[in-house]
Amino acid sequence: MHTTASDANTHTAREHCVAGHGDVRIGYVREGDGPTIVILPSLARGSADYDDVAPLLAARGFRVIRPDPRGIGESTGPMNGLNLHHFAADVAAVLDHEQCTGTVVVGHAWGSQPARMLAMDRPDLVSGLVMAAASAGKMPPGSNEKPYSRLRDAIDGAGNLDLPDEVRMECLRQAFFAPGHDPSSWMTGWSTSTHHAQSHARNITPIDEYFAGGTVPILDLQAEHDAVVIPNIFKPMLGERVTESVIADAAHALAPEQPEAFAEAIASFAHSVLESESRTQ
Repeated sequence: MHTTASDANTHTAREHCVAGHGDVRIGYVREGDGPTIVILPSLARGSADYDDVAPLLAARGFRVIRPDPRGIGESTGPMNGLNLHHFAADVAAVLDHEQCTGTVVVGHAWGSQPARMLAMDRPDLVSGLVMAAASAGKMPPGSNEKPYSRLRDAIDGAGNLDLPDEVRMECLRQAFFAPGHDPSSWMTGWSTSTHHAQSHARNITPIDEYFAGGTVPILDLQAEHDAVVIPNIFKPMLGERVTESVIADAAHALAPEQPEAFAEAIASFAHSVLESESRTQ
């Protein structure tokens, strides 16, 4: 199923589509033509967070696909007892519906987990991974800190609609936005049911089932002021297939703070993946 809207700034077609598998339906946005880039959103949030980034990538010659997780938009399905294999399978259903192979998958924050799981479960679909403001899920040697624990109260509080607005704004400032940036754009767009389902999936899925993200090249795309992520873990653990890059004047939210720099980093990496594949064919 497809509906089409026009983007007034870029004049690229933005199509809203639905793919399914079993009793699950996944809504997604598609725009642009060319090699495919997939963007998976942050915890409890949806594809709309990348409305500014996607046309920038489309203008650089890519087809951009943005699935919404279950509980957001047109994405529906069972919400209880899910693990990261379920969320990866939802993305796979979209890519199979689009007849995609060899995509570059961008996992932003929580989205980095199903992105890596997709590369493990369906390596035929993934040629490269961008870990954008992504907690690795493992800690540096000697650390006693629990993975995925930094600013947990602020992360969860930002999307807690039962809290007063001023408390949620402070949570957004602490966990998601760099100094001097307005966090008000993220006061909306949260799904409580998605939050619970994704948090459960993260907590019950063993880290070694997805940590490595298969064997594909990885861009560890860090934000200069990210207060949530412990940086520089992927490369020491996964070696030379990891490239590190830092986006200045951004924090964990990343996309709404620096959409142009975000898009440029993704596009540059995607081009390098394509060039490497062409040399080996």
